[in-house]
Amino acid sequence: MSNLQAPRGTNDVYGQTMRKWEIIEDVIRQFMVVYHIEKMATPIFEHTEVFLRDNIASDVVNKEMYTFLDKGGRSITLRPEGTAGIIRAIAQHKLYTTPEGLLKYYYLGPNFRYERPQKGRMRIHHQFGVEYIGVKSPIIDAEVIALAMNLLDAIGIEDVTVNLNTLGDFESREAYKGALNVHFKDHVHELCADCQRRYDQNPLRILDCKVDQNHPSFKTVPKLELSLNDSSKNYFKEMQAHLASLGVPFIINDTLVRGLDYYTETVFEIISNNPAMGTQSTLIAGGRYDGLLQAMGGPELSGFGFGMGMERLLLAAEIAGIPFDSADEVDIYVLPLDNQESYAHQIVTLLRQHGYIVEMDYAKRSMKSKFKSAERFNAKLLLFIGEQEVNAHQVSLKDVVSQLQRAVALDELVDVVDSLLMKEHEHD
Repeated sequence: MSNLQAPRGTNDVYGQTMRKWEIIEDVIRQFMVVYHIEKMATPIFEHTEVFLRDNIASDVVNKEMYTFLDKGGRSITLRPEGTAGIIRAIAQHKLYTTPEGLLKYYYLGPNFRYERPQKGRMRIHHQFGVEYIGVKSPIIDAEVIALAMNLLDAIGIEDVTVNLNTLGDFESREAYKGALNVHFKDHVHELCADCQRRYDQNPLRILDCKVDQNHPSFKTVPKLELSLNDSSKNYFKEMQAHLASLGVPFIINDTLVRGLDYYTETVFEIISNNPAMGTQSTLIAGGRYDGLLQAMGGPELSGFGFGMGMERLLLAAEIAGIPFDSADEVDIYVLPLDNQESYAHQIVTLLRQHGYIVEMDYAKRSMKSKFKSAERFNAKLLLFIGEQEVNAHQVSLKDVVSQLQRAVALDELVDVVDSLLMKEHEHD
């Protein structure tokens, strides 16, 4: 295969797919305004240690990161997930000093993971995520989960289930890790190489293994709830009550653990119930993390957030048959005649300055080709500009719907277009 093609696990986004993508981004931005969440952009690559902090046992770190030495000999990693960079920036710039105590950021951009490409799961995937940092509250957990559900509903994806679990606080997690080490001690040599590594680094990760799920030891794994202290039990109970009060249905999934090691307390996944999604059914996932900011050099503050892959969301929308209004449309298509392209372009510029979507024929094609383009772009109005129109300081305007065509003086053109397209503009 030629190296002049996109690398395996990547794709080019254009045309109708890009228009659908932009529709989803517009919905996201509208939600972020309503929730008063500020956008943050962090570098696409970071020092590798940013992603190693509190995360050493995850498959993302051990298998999937794109890590290399730069020309200065520094270990650099392409961003595999969004949270770590946000937290690093908060620590570096001391953003945690805000008087409100709560920081709310969202991000939208590419992440990089070396994994087996599948539909909806690419080596470069674009992720939208939300992070609330600074206040630990079950109300915040419930708000962010409800936000994620409302966002999916606004896009049109409805047949989903919220899966909840708690990993407990640090004390509860350490107690459960100890219970897992005892449980798997006599079986670890029978498990896959990854699980043998996880046993030493973080035995919680063993529960996420897809290879050993049928091993007999998995059927008798001790329940995490038996290791929870009263504080974690009460926190999870209160969070559920808040989520229920917001009208968000959910189920408790006591096998749910997230793929990154820094999670504590509440974790969740929103899963599509459509069987056509197959192994790519998880649409949104996230949870609470208590020690990550401190690991980055900041104070001991808690955070809660989620991530959502744009490619997978588009796949779910396609499978659900959501009818995005993604046609390639223009308000006005301009057809220059008699070599009057320069003058026609001045008219195009004028109309664009007044907020109209305008396209014209630049290639001096036949009238038949021009009309085909106007039809393909679903133009509402056509403007014909030839030598006769130029000499008379006017254009010939045709309403595509009514099929009425008339001459319009240039100094009246914007007002006439406003009237026909029912827009209001202020003109000098």
